[in-house]
Amino acid sequence: MKKTTIWFIAIVLLFAFVGLLTIQFSYLEEIVNTRREQFDDTVKRGLWRVARELERAETATYLEENYNETQRQLLQSLSHDGEYGVPSNASNKVVVKGPDGSSSTFEFKGTAPDSITLAPFNLSSRHGHGSIQNSQKALHDMLMEQYIYQKNLLDDVIFRILSQANDKPILERMDINKLLVTLDNELESMGIFLDYDFCIIDKDGQIVYDTPNFSTQKAEKSGIFLQPLFNNNVTSRVSYIEIYFPERNKFLFKNGITFMVPSFAFSFLMFVLFMFVIIVVFRQKKLSEMKNDFINNMTHEFKTPISTISLASQMLTDPSVNKSPALLNHVSGVIADETKRLRFQVEKVLQMSMFDRQKTNLKLNDIPVNELVSNVVNTFTLKVEKAGGKIETDLKAEDDICMIDEMHFTNVIFNLLDNAYKYARENVPLELRVSTRNVHNDKIEIRIADNGIGIKHDDLKKIFEKFYRVPTGNVHNVKGFGLGLSYVMKIVKDHGGDIKAESDLGNGTTFIITMPLLT
Repeated sequence: MKKTTIWFIAIVLLFAFVGLLTIQFSYLEEIVNTRREQFDDTVKRGLWRVARELERAETATYLEENYNETQRQLLQSLSHDGEYGVPSNASNKVVVKGPDGSSSTFEFKGTAPDSITLAPFNLSSRHGHGSIQNSQKALHDMLMEQYIYQKNLLDDVIFRILSQANDKPILERMDINKLLVTLDNELESMGIFLDYDFCIIDKDGQIVYDTPNFSTQKAEKSGIFLQPLFNNNVTSRVSYIEIYFPERNKFLFKNGITFMVPSFAFSFLMFVLFMFVIIVVFRQKKLSEMKNDFINNMTHEFKTPISTISLASQMLTDPSVNKSPALLNHVSGVIADETKRLRFQVEKVLQMSMFDRQKTNLKLNDIPVNELVSNVVNTFTLKVEKAGGKIETDLKAEDDICMIDEMHFTNVIFNLLDNAYKYARENVPLELRVSTRNVHNDKIEIRIADNGIGIKHDDLKKIFEKFYRVPTGNVHNVKGFGLGLSYVMKIVKDHGGDIKAESDLGNGTTFIITMPLLT
């Protein structure tokens, strides 16, 4: 798959994810708005019921304080009038005693209809038939007429009574403690358990009472609820209760976000999986490119010894070669050397494939590191000097005994020296410096430094990855599979050690191995 195709798919998926998040946030906003409307409606209904309760309480107080026994009997007769109607001598006038001792006479509009004073024996004559159904219907009609009359009568009484209280201060018309209890009960009965603050505004627009934490700024920010008190008064003389909930917006958002948490959680999971898939796709793309590069290099590396062996084999068929023992030995040696070289490359590939599946099977022994390093350097010196370079050693480590696999650790040192040899600068003699020293009292440090071409900082982080080779355009000037340093890293880690590289482009590279000492 082309990289442009992968980027196109990634961008499309990203837009789809952003669209999904946009829809979710819009849905969250819709949920919050809906909950806000429900909350506001519930509060308004609760405040209306509180106001009605205040009116009932005031009505009961006035009736209790201002009615004498005669009026009380009259109201009682209006409310409990016997089976079929009010008494025939019921007066249409009521005298009410005011708070100041004065008396007022109220004359009620409308009179009781004649039908409600009729005796039961008139039912049959009125409807013409004595059936049970007709009698029940007539009785029902009379009771309805009686109820309407009494309701209008009582409403008129209550309205006239309350109208006398219009000029009294609002705080004298209610009990604040009872108001607080009523508010708590009404709001809790509707499922609202939030803290609130409120104030009472009189008919002149002045705040006559407020709770200790009441704040006009907080009220405007949280949302104000207004409820008229005793709204039987004329509009210009109505008082109000102004209430707000400081945690209202936070409560609504929290309520909405709680509902959306599973949706956001799944969206986040989808985003993580989306990023993981994109990273894996790009990584697979990179590995595919590395694999192709590896195959190309492997083909070249295998082709060279195979061609050499083939040519040497053909020379062995030449009679002149057989007549010269020296030439025969030389050709046989070439075949043997190239065969070893080919076997070494094959083993390296197989070895790296095994590392992915299991830990290296190491044969650990007590080995003096200084001696092992010295032997590898002595073997490699001839190759370096032949190319015009030199190797210096500075083995200062006094304690150098480590538990290591001699064969694998020898390969580690050899690979690092060979890597320095391959990446030497043109027309500049190679200079290698190998040193050891003790660090932290329980470890030994091995340094292999060169004056080669160096490594870029970005490439320095990747040189220990399998198949990775520092790019030099479309052509690799140095032959190899990109397995050497990954092999080195694997062996050092399996020994419990650590390895790092320091480099300055154009000024060489230093590999630093730290190994635990035998304790």
